[in-house]
Amino acid sequence: MTDFALQCPAPALDAAGLIVLGHGSGGRLSHELLRQVFLPAFQNEELSRLEDSARVSVSRGEIALTTDAFVVSPVEFPGGDIGKLAVCGTVNDLAVSGATPLFLTASFVLEEGLSIALLSRIVASMQRCCLEACVKLVAGDTKVVERGKADQVFITTSGVGVFAEGKRLSIRDARPGDCILISGSVGDHGVAILSKREHLEFTTDLESDCAPLVELCRMLRETQGLRCMRDPTRGGLATALHEIAQASGVGILLEAAAVPVKPAVRGACELFGFDPLYMANEGKVLSIIAESEAEHAVRRLREHPLGRDAAIIGRVSEEHPGIVRARSASGYCQELRLLASDLLPRIC
Repeated sequence: MTDFALQCPAPALDAAGLIVLGHGSGGRLSHELLRQVFLPAFQNEELSRLEDSARVSVSRGEIALTTDAFVVSPVEFPGGDIGKLAVCGTVNDLAVSGATPLFLTASFVLEEGLSIALLSRIVASMQRCCLEACVKLVAGDTKVVERGKADQVFITTSGVGVFAEGKRLSIRDARPGDCILISGSVGDHGVAILSKREHLEFTTDLESDCAPLVELCRMLRETQGLRCMRDPTRGGLATALHEIAQASGVGILLEAAAVPVKPAVRGACELFGFDPLYMANEGKVLSIIAESEAEHAVRRLREHPLGRDAAIIGRVSEEHPGIVRARSASGYCQELRLLASDLLPRIC
């Protein structure tokens, strides 16, 4: 945490309440920002030492490591912001791998002129999400770039988790006959971002599904016959299923009518010519589970608020290995191909 270091008095931040280049200099303004914005939000023993690296203890065995960068536009959107997204995105990558998330680090690239009030809201959102996910943010860094060289704020987070002994999950383990489960409606995050960018209004409130999935993943890990879990973010459900089909060398048949999609999401996708199956999610678990345990897993997920719309949405097949198909209510099958690029850039 090199740039969060020196012990010094903390005079008031910039009088205009804006980020200036000096906040990224490593000098007095950097330390003011640290002590008045970051440390109060993420206070813990490991962080408060202000060493060049955090020293943490983990149980013996294998650990999970992941890292991700977040450049979402706009930085605040219905149901979340870039800070909540940064914590959830990294925590969820650990959780769906079968690990229990423990620690995070965060790096902030701030644009000169960013409102410190906005930064404080983003940091507070991250802190709430860390508490909900039971993780500690133990190290970090800030840099400031000139106006026009970034878009307000970019955040990179890394995470560490620990695997339970003897529990291994892999996207290479899907087997013919397995069932495909989703923990809830798809496309909510993508359409929430779209609605903010395009100033869309819906008859019902539509928010991003951004949420930590630690508890849902724990419930699924307790299910016999769980093969793998996936966090269907960029590229949506269809892309995540492609990754599983390719890795396991199996075919996947999706029952399109069984996939939960909110009316507002479906309507917005029809308006812009998008397919909800390719829209980003930030609070859904996709899982592959043995047929004998699938109904039990759905019932368990529905006991949790984040899983109340959980459903079985398809099956793994020996036919058409590496290919994902969607079957309509009338029985027509259509191949779901990988898209060449994102439907919406800057989605996470």
